[in-house]
Order: sequence, then C-alpha cells, then structure tokens
Amino acid sequence: RGGLFARVEAPLPQVWMSHGDHVAEPAPGFQVVARSADGIIAAVADEERRLYGVQFHPEVVHSPEGGRMLAAFLHDIAGLAGDWTPASFIEDAIARIRAQVGEGRVICGLSGGVDSAVAAALLHAAIGDRLTCVFVDNGLLRQGEARQVVDTFGGRFGYDLRFVDAADRFLDALDGVTDPEAKRKIIGRVFVEVFEEEARGIEDARFLAQGTLYPDVIESVSVRGPAAVIKSHH
Repeated sequence: RGGLFARVEAPLPQVWMSHGDHVAEPAPGFQVVARSADGIIAAVADEERRLYGVQFHPEVVHSPEGGRMLAAFLHDIAGLAGDWTPASFIEDAIARIRAQVGEGRVICGLSGGVDSAVAAALLHAAIGDRLTCVFVDNGLLRQGEARQVVDTFGGRFGYDLRFVDAADRFLDALDGVTDPEAKRKIIGRVFVEVFEEEARGIEDARFLAQGTLYPDVIESVSVRGPAAVIKSHH
C-alpha cells in the first residue's frame, strides 16, 4: 500500500461515497487503486504523473482515515512543507496587492458578507485611504443590516465608504418576477448599473475589487465544455 494510502492505518478504511454515479473504466494511464466492498471503483492513480482521483469524500468526518489520505497527497506526493499559516497568507496577500496597485486607487463592492469584507480588509491593510468601498442597499437585506454595515465598516473600521440606498430601484425591477434565476439576473443587472453610476463620481480609481470566490465562477458559467449554469452571481 502506497501513494494516496501510504499513511492509512485501517486494513479496510471506511469512506463516505455519497454519489449515485460511478466510474466504469479508468482513463488511459490510470490504474484502479481502491474499490468499494461492492466492487465500485473508489480511487484511481497515475503514479508516474502523480495524479489521483477519488470517488469518495476524504475531507468529511465519515471518512475517518481521510485526513491521512490528504496528508499523504499534500506532503508525500506533492512535497508541500505544511508551514502555511493564516498570518503568512495575509502578509502575502497584502504584498501582492501593493505590488499590483502601486499608488493607484481601488473601488471595492462591499456587501457586508464574508467574501467582500475579507477583500476590503486586505485592501485597507495594504493601501489604506486609497480604497473606496461602495455599499448598495438593494432592499433585500435583513432589518437593520444596512445600518450595521455602515456603522461597522464606515464607523468602526474607518473605511472610505459610499452608501447607496437603491431599495426602491431594485424592488421596482423585481416587481412581478417569480423565477429565482430571473430574479438573480435582475438583481445583478441593477447592481451593476447602480455601482457604475456611483463609481463615476470617484476620481482616479484604476482598479475594481470584488469578493468573488472560484465557486461563484463555476456556478455562474461553464468554464470549459457543455456544463450547466448552477446559478448566476453578479
């Protein structure tokens, strides 16, 4: 036993296979290295190219040996040192922002959610008052949430924050629309319109920052091939 399973201690490790579909035949160059009790292909490997694929979830608690599998891949196969820390990520992100932005000004769309809040925090740490955040109230927030965002980021954190109350504009555009995907596209379109109008009044801005995760990109559009859109993101 080696490769992905080199650190596994259990003779027959339990894993979480929650998918109804399965691989019938491995791709060229790959060998089957694990099967379920029913004979279903559970893992494949191309040892020469150090490529591995699994049909189960090694990251969940229902796969007790999953952590050891991930450790084997990260440390033994990929050769990673394991010396990453949140502090080192912050330092690296700030350095990369400063290198890219230079003396420029950045506009950041801020919703108050985790993604845009983290993006804004890193930007503010990197460039200070050369960051301008735009917060648009679309009328769909929780009661008191807009005021909380303004007080937190504009007041407590001291960001240059532009607040735009566009609730009526969003609600008028959504009037009578019931389809969830249609609603998302309308919200995205109106948000872009409102954001661009506000951005025109911010002088010398050269960069736009978004708190966008890669899953947002995957869900919104097919990156390669005929994949279906899961849901739109603005």
